[in-house]
Amino acid sequence: MGLREAATALTKKTFSDDILKIEICGPDEQHYSVVDVPGIFKRTTAGVTTREDIDLVRSMVLSNMKNARSVILAVVPANVDIATQEILEMAEDYDPNGQRTLGVLTKPDLVDKGAEHNVVSIVEGKSHVLKLGWCIVKNPGQEEVAKSTEDRHVAEKNFFKIREPWSRLSKDRVGNEALRVRLVEILADMVQREFVKVKVELNQRLKSAKKQLEALGPSRESQAEQYKFLLDLATRFQEVVGMALTAHYASDDVFDRSESFKLATCVVNRNTVFAEDIALRGHTMHFKQENPPAKTDSSNSGQPTQAGTAKSGGIRRHERRFNELEDVIMEECEIREPSGLLSIEKWLEQVYSGSRGFELGTFDPSLLAIVWKKQSVNWDALALGYISDVVSMVHSFTWDLLTAICPDERARIGIQSVLLDELTARYKRSIDHTKFLLMTERSGTPLTTNHYFAENLEKSRQERTRRLLEKNAFYSQTYNANVVKVDATIKVTTASNNEHTVSDLHDILKSYYKVARKRFVDCVIKQASDHYLVTGPDTPVKVFSPTFVSELTSDQLDAIAGEEISARRKRKELNRDIENLEKGKKVLF
Repeated sequence: MGLREAATALTKKTFSDDILKIEICGPDEQHYSVVDVPGIFKRTTAGVTTREDIDLVRSMVLSNMKNARSVILAVVPANVDIATQEILEMAEDYDPNGQRTLGVLTKPDLVDKGAEHNVVSIVEGKSHVLKLGWCIVKNPGQEEVAKSTEDRHVAEKNFFKIREPWSRLSKDRVGNEALRVRLVEILADMVQREFVKVKVELNQRLKSAKKQLEALGPSRESQAEQYKFLLDLATRFQEVVGMALTAHYASDDVFDRSESFKLATCVVNRNTVFAEDIALRGHTMHFKQENPPAKTDSSNSGQPTQAGTAKSGGIRRHERRFNELEDVIMEECEIREPSGLLSIEKWLEQVYSGSRGFELGTFDPSLLAIVWKKQSVNWDALALGYISDVVSMVHSFTWDLLTAICPDERARIGIQSVLLDELTARYKRSIDHTKFLLMTERSGTPLTTNHYFAENLEKSRQERTRRLLEKNAFYSQTYNANVVKVDATIKVTTASNNEHTVSDLHDILKSYYKVARKRFVDCVIKQASDHYLVTGPDTPVKVFSPTFVSELTSDQLDAIAGEEISARRKRKELNRDIENLEKGKKVLF
């Protein structure tokens, strides 16, 4: 269709794919549409049509013929050779069974004398047979429309009643009224044939539209709607947090999506690894008679390994990295495996020789602090690596859970942006507390009131004495056991001042290390990790809550929860489609 004025005839297209729609409504009107498309042509007319017009018209015709629920009216002038009409061939391509193609012959008054029998043969179904048959109509020409005052239907009826050979044709095949009746019959058959399919298709489209609308989430145009949207998200977030911290993973399907949602399990497993790391690799030197940990292929004694990686024989770090946490969590660093069995005595002797005073039979208390600090030097990397892992786990949990409960990317990014500063502050508090624990444990004077220190020290001294006595022991048949002479016991307890001091220093350091190590691991896990990051009252997972949402400003609410223009437009379109489909469903059902 092309609409133009004569003055612009040379500047505008003759045809366009714009649709001029005329809707006729009324209680007696039928539910169908009539699509009038231009006739197909193959040659251009200078100044009127172009090759583009030919392609456009053909495309319009084909697009309507492809519709399986359309009736194809193959309109052909009666005064031309039907065999040359391409429309019949096209109809056969898109309606091979002929269930929806009705032939319509026009202009019977222009048929040459002697050729009428060919047209009659077509209408009677003797040639060019169509399954739905042919109808013939006579419409008034341009001259008749301009001059005649006679009703067009009356004129057509008189033509087929009086004129030979048209008057001999069956009355249900001639005239526009007969064509209308025939179309109603064809449409009724088509509706009956397609009714079930239409119902199924309507339900599918309605279901798809509702699903798309549901995916958009609730409407968020007003501030009240935005507030409710975020409140619902925050409530849902805290529900999952509660289940994650109590390990009630069967209570919600979200835990099946990723291991990162199983926060309690992830943290507990990392706690175990941290305790093992401190026990196996927290000390610089192996204590005397202490069996070193079994070496893996990638951990060699005295060789540097990376804290928090799988290469270090059990020390591992959370795999995910977050750019926003680069300034918060600890970077990977190198630690060394504890040195061999005999090196600690030489090391202590060197330290003692390099810092001894005028003490007799003992050592300066500050010496214990010196060796203690050097012996626990790996605690820094291991503890900070551990707490950085827990931070990453909590951050992964928070980000992944927001993704799971908030499919709207714009809203999710807005929530993350507002949360990030507070999350980062709480992460820093846990890391700062870890550093505080490291400072109090490793700096200053070693202190403890734990009775296990005295017990461990006594055991160490007894063990040292036992090893010395065993060197002078011999087997006694009388007692059926190894025995030691009294003179020998006096002899083995005699040692130089240096030997005695170094041995005593070793035993005290070893006894204190065991007590301090367990205390430190428990404090880091309980305070820095559990209290500050996991189950405490002000942990990061508690930030996104209804209280947090209630404190947002109007601008923040709109920036986070306000819908994009495209989403609002899509919502209106879907609501309109659903309304129309629901109306159609009432008509059908």
